[in-house]
Amino acid sequence: MHFIPEDLDEYVVAHSEDEPELLQQLNRETNQKILQPRMLSGHYQGRVLSMISKLVSPKNILEIGTYTGYSALCLAEGMQADGELHTIDIDEELYDFQRKYFDKSEYGNQIIQHLGNALEIIPELNRNFDLVFIDADKENYTNYFEIIIDKLSPGGIILSDNVLWSGKVLDAIFKKEDTSTPALIAYNKLLKKDKRVETVVLPIRDGLTISRKLS
Repeated sequence: MHFIPEDLDEYVVAHSEDEPELLQQLNRETNQKILQPRMLSGHYQGRVLSMISKLVSPKNILEIGTYTGYSALCLAEGMQADGELHTIDIDEELYDFQRKYFDKSEYGNQIIQHLGNALEIIPELNRNFDLVFIDADKENYTNYFEIIIDKLSPGGIILSDNVLWSGKVLDAIFKKEDTSTPALIAYNKLLKKDKRVETVVLPIRDGLTISRKLS
C-alpha cells in the first residue's frame, strides 16, 4: 500500500539504505515459496526497523510474529553484542525456514525462537525488553500491549505494525466477520490515551506506530 504517489515512494526507497544481500535472498525465497508474502516487512520498512533498533541499541528485543524472519534480522542489526532477540510465532511450518536464515546471519546465536501462543510464552520470559515489535494477529494487539508493558524497560520502545490496516481504520461500518479492524481501532485509541507511553503513528507501508514507555 502506498500513502504517497508510487513514483515518489520509489524515490524514497532508492535514496534510502540498500537492502542487505541476505535479506534480498530471504525476500526472494519468501515470495517464491511462502503464502501471503505481503506480510514480509520488505526493503524500506526493514531499513526503518534497522535504523530504529540502531538508535535504541537494545540489549533485549522481543518480536511477536516472526513470519519468515525478515523483521527479526532487521531488528537484530542494532542489538548489543551480548544481547538477545526473542521471537514468537505460532506457525510451526515456518520454524525451519526462519532458522535457516537466522543461522546464515551473524546473529544466529543471539536469536531465540519460541513456538506457540505469545500470551502464554511472554509471561515465562524472565527479562525486561528494550525494544518490542508487534506484528501478529490484530485481535490480540491490546492484549499483547498489556502483557508486555510491565516487561518494557523505562524509555523502551514498542513498534506496532499494520496500524492503518489499508485505511480500514477510517471505516465507520465494517463487515461482521471483520474482527481485525475494530481491534486495531481500539488499539490505536489505547496507545493515544495510555499515560504510560507517548506515541506517534508513521504512515509507512500499512502504518507503523512508535510508542515510548515514559516510566
